[in-house]
Amino acid sequence: MEIQVERKTFTFTLKENPRGRFLRITENGGKYRNAIIIPATGLADFKRLVDEMVKVSGETPPMDEDTRGNRKG
Repeated sequence: MEIQVERKTFTFTLKENPRGRFLRITENGGKYRNAIIIPATGLADFKRLVDEMVKVSGETPPMDEDTRGNRKG
Protein backbone atom coordinates (compact mmCIF):
# COMPACT_ATOMS: atom_id res chain seq x y z
CA MET A 1 0.00 0.00 0.00
CA GLU A 2 1.21 3.46 -0.76
CA ILE A 3 0.19 6.98 0.28
CA GLN A 4 1.37 10.36 -0.95
CA VAL A 5 1.80 13.11 1.68
CA GLU A 6 2.96 16.42 0.26
CA ARG A 7 6.20 15.60 -1.60
CA LYS A 8 6.80 12.28 0.14
CA THR A 9 5.59 8.81 -0.71
CA PHE A 10 5.16 6.24 2.06
CA THR A 11 5.03 2.54 1.18
CA PHE A 12 3.70 0.03 3.71
CA THR A 13 4.67 -3.60 3.13
CA LEU A 14 3.80 -6.55 5.36
CA LYS A 15 6.62 -9.06 5.00
CA GLU A 16 7.84 -12.26 6.63
CA ASN A 17 11.21 -13.82 7.23
CA PRO A 18 12.41 -16.78 9.36
CA ARG A 19 12.20 -14.57 12.49
CA GLY A 20 8.55 -13.64 11.88
CA ARG A 21 6.29 -11.07 10.26
CA PHE A 22 7.01 -7.38 10.18
CA LEU A 23 5.80 -4.13 8.69
CA ARG A 24 8.27 -2.15 6.61
CA ILE A 25 7.44 1.54 6.17
CA THR A 26 9.54 3.17 3.47
CA GLU A 27 9.67 6.94 2.99
CA ASN A 28 10.73 8.13 -0.44
CA GLY A 29 11.39 11.86 -0.63
CA GLY A 30 12.99 12.09 -4.04
CA LYS A 31 16.75 11.90 -3.59
CA TYR A 32 16.62 9.78 -0.45
CA ARG A 33 14.86 6.75 0.97
CA ASN A 34 14.43 5.77 4.61
CA ALA A 35 12.77 2.73 6.12
CA ILE A 36 11.67 1.51 9.51
CA ILE A 37 10.81 -2.05 10.45
CA ILE A 38 8.17 -2.86 13.06
CA PRO A 39 7.85 -6.49 14.19
CA ALA A 40 4.26 -7.77 14.02
CA THR A 41 4.32 -8.23 17.79
CA GLY A 42 4.60 -4.44 18.16
CA LEU A 43 2.00 -3.36 15.58
CA ALA A 44 -0.86 -2.91 18.08
CA ASP A 45 1.31 -0.64 20.27
CA PHE A 46 2.54 1.24 17.19
CA LYS A 47 -1.05 1.79 16.04
CA ARG A 48 -2.06 3.01 19.49
CA LEU A 49 0.75 5.58 19.49
CA VAL A 50 -0.02 6.76 15.96
CA ASP A 51 -3.72 7.09 16.86
CA GLU A 52 -2.75 9.20 19.87
CA MET A 53 -0.48 11.42 17.75
CA VAL A 54 -3.31 11.96 15.24
CA LYS A 55 -5.64 12.91 18.08
CA VAL A 56 -3.14 15.33 19.65
CA SER A 57 -2.25 16.90 16.29
CA GLY A 58 -5.91 17.76 15.79
CA GLU A 59 -6.15 19.34 19.24
CA THR A 60 -2.88 21.31 19.21
CA PRO A 61 -2.78 24.60 17.31
CA PRO A 62 -0.09 24.81 14.62
CA MET A 63 3.12 26.64 15.43
CA ASP A 64 3.56 30.12 13.99
CA GLU A 65 6.68 31.13 12.07
CA ASP A 66 8.35 32.65 15.17
CA THR A 67 8.19 29.41 17.18
CA ARG A 68 8.75 26.90 14.36
CA GLY A 69 11.89 24.92 15.03
CA ASN A 70 12.20 26.29 18.57
CA ARG A 71 9.38 24.25 20.09
CA LYS A 72 10.35 21.20 22.14
CA GLY A 73 8.42 17.95 22.08
